[in-house]
Amino acid sequence: MKIEVLYRPSYSLAKIVLSGNEGVQAETGAMVGMSAGVQIETKMRGGLLKSLARSMLGGESFFINVFRAPGSGGELLLAPTMPGDVFAMTLSGGQEYLVQSGSFLAASEGIETDTKWTGAKTFFAGEGLIMLRCVGAGDLVLSSYGAIHEIDLAPGQTFTVDTTHLVAFPSSVGFRVRMIGGMKSTLLGGEGIVVDLTGPGKILLQTRSLGAFLAWLIPQLPKQSNGS
Repeated sequence: MKIEVLYRPSYSLAKIVLSGNEGVQAETGAMVGMSAGVQIETKMRGGLLKSLARSMLGGESFFINVFRAPGSGGELLLAPTMPGDVFAMTLSGGQEYLVQSGSFLAASEGIETDTKWTGAKTFFAGEGLIMLRCVGAGDLVLSSYGAIHEIDLAPGQTFTVDTTHLVAFPSSVGFRVRMIGGMKSTLLGGEGIVVDLTGPGKILLQTRSLGAFLAWLIPQLPKQSNGS
């Protein structure tokens, strides 16, 4: 599998070239286009219980699509729902990444995904840290809302991140989920749940927050009058 990311960082597109009979798993709705002969199969990823966990806890689709090239090979174009970047990485055998819900785009068939509960949501902030655990060997394709910002943490170095800006981090990075600023700050200051990440390891952040955008957008929408 060969992956090329085009048009980054604002409206990125993943161009995936598959070898003969090679397959790739992708989130439903991510397909932009594909070459002739590529077959698509929609299935529950990892069985019923894991699919339920991905859907109910992780916010991911209950189903996942598997695209398989014919014997001559094929090409697949994938894009995330929100405008932003696409980031491709290669996992070696047994390597594990925790990926924020909504940032998973695609992966080789050798990578398994399930849901990992890493922190409770808050009633007021509506934020939490429910991650997808991606482990195995192969290529992993992630997406972000806005551009990707990478930070290399040295051993023992800690960096605090708003959970809505977190994309992914390796399991070698320690983490602690907490509320920032107390209840008053959560209600009035626009801040809520953060995670303290401690190295070593490379963490991936996104430069925009979907939650913050929706908090701005919804009050701007026209209200329906009682007479209409």
